[in-house]
Formats: sequence, structure tokens, C-alpha cells
Amino acid sequence: MINSLEFFTTPGLMTSPGNQAALLDHLPTDIKSLCRVVQGFMIHIFWAEKYGVHLAEPRREEVQLRSVARKLERIIELDPRPLIEAREPAKRLVGNCRDFSVMLTAILRHQGIPARARCGFARYFVPDHHEDHWVCEYWNAPQNRWVLTDAQLDELQCNKLSIRFDPLDVPRDQALAGGKAWQLCRTNQADPKTFGIFDMHGLLFVRGNLVRDMASLNKLELLPWDGWGIMEAPDEALSAGDLNLLDQAAELTNSDVRNFDQVRRLYETDNRLRVPTTIRSYTQAGVQTIDLANV
Repeated sequence: MINSLEFFTTPGLMTSPGNQAALLDHLPTDIKSLCRVVQGFMIHIFWAEKYGVHLAEPRREEVQLRSVARKLERIIELDPRPLIEAREPAKRLVGNCRDFSVMLTAILRHQGIPARARCGFARYFVPDHHEDHWVCEYWNAPQNRWVLTDAQLDELQCNKLSIRFDPLDVPRDQALAGGKAWQLCRTNQADPKTFGIFDMHGLLFVRGNLVRDMASLNKLELLPWDGWGIMEAPDEALSAGDLNLLDQAAELTNSDVRNFDQVRRLYETDNRLRVPTTIRSYTQAGVQTIDLANV
């Protein structure tokens, strides 16, 4: 039987700081301060102009950096000061919600705190819409529970979005795991067309986030546009067995994952879910084949 708390205190391929590990030493240990640290060296690609930053195309490509080790290398290239010192917005690493969540996850694991990045949808960006989104989930030992934290939401964003909850403890009806979104759509409790981002939406998109969340729970936190296995098949190509598998995965991952042993077993034993060595990445430059051994 897997001790899930121990499992989530150690890094995976994406969250390992590699030879940049010393940069994560001596950071604050409270979640509020850690979120401020992350916000001080990272800027969201879609929010940059709100901070007075116009991103040239080479800077926008920083969102393609998958691993924390590579991100830390780039952060220090942009500004060599310790991470605890906030950078001016133009000197921050360009990322997205996945990157804020994965970075906070990596720091918490470095400190021995169980943490994991969760892929799903948020209800607080666009009215009556479930926006493609990632958050961090960490184990709060004094409260004996997993807590959702949105490391992206700083004071500026909270004000712009009129956030009424604590972004350090996001209610689960505001940040839905991919599995929960799948269940709501499959049972006609929600319209799949309200799930997605830009012109991409629907049950196919929801399925993708369910599979990405499953992979993230197994410590492979890939990019939002990476694809593999069952997430790439068109809806009409799914068999009854495929749908049953997705329903099972959704049931196991729809909230704070009470039965991690089953999640791990299902992921490890089914090639439709498990991340292969080589994946496809659907970038603006076209579809690229990615060898995960070289990330």
C-alpha cells in the first residue's frame, strides 16, 4: 500500500529542481509567503499587459519550459538574485496557471510538504464559464486535509476578478478537478460547452483535463497542450470500455483523492492513461514530438 503523503513529498520528473535545488533552500515555509515568492519571479502570459509588460515572441516561448529545473535556470538568467527577492514584472519568468501551480508544488515538496498540481477548471475567471485552469493542492497537517491554493492570484488579479474567497484555500466548487468536470458533463449537470478556453471547449477538452490530472497525480505534470493516449481520440471513436475507464478515473480523482492506491494502480496498468516516453505537443508552431527524457 502506497503512503500517499510520502509519495507527494518527493519530486517527479517535472518538479525536480535538479542542479538548481539550492535556489529553493531558505525560502519561507508558510503558504502565503511562498505564493508571494512565486508571484515575485513569475508572470502569467495572458496577464502580462496588466502589469505593464509587452511580451516579445521569444519571451512568450518560456511557457514551453516543462520542468522546474529548466524554469529555475531561466529565472536566474533573467535576474540572478535570490528567489525571495521579487523581480520587476519584465524580469519575471513567463508562465501560465500550470507553471505557477507546478512551481509551488516543487517548492513545497522540497520542504517536505506533500503537494501536487491539479488540472481542471475554475469558475472565477469568466462568468458562467469553467475556465481551463491548474491549482496546487497541499497537505495541511494541522487541519488534516488537502487544501487547494491558487498561486497565480495576487492582489492585482484578485481585484480585477473580484475574488470573494481566500485564494490560499480555494473552495472546491470554484476549482473543479478534471474528474469532477467529467462527471458533471456526463450526468448532464453541466454543459460541456462551458468548459474550456478561447475557442476550445466541450467534452473532448474536459476529457483531456481529466487525463492530465490523472498524470499529474502520478507526478507527470505536463503542459496544457501536450497529448497522449485516450485524450487524443475523437469523441465518436470512444468505445463503451473507454468511457467506462474515464468514468472510473473521474470517480477516483474528482476531489481530494481518498483512494490513491487505486489511482496509482489504474494509471500504471492502462496504456490509455499512462504517459508514454514520447508524447505530442500541440503548439502554435505545429504538432511536435517530445521525448520526455530530454525535458
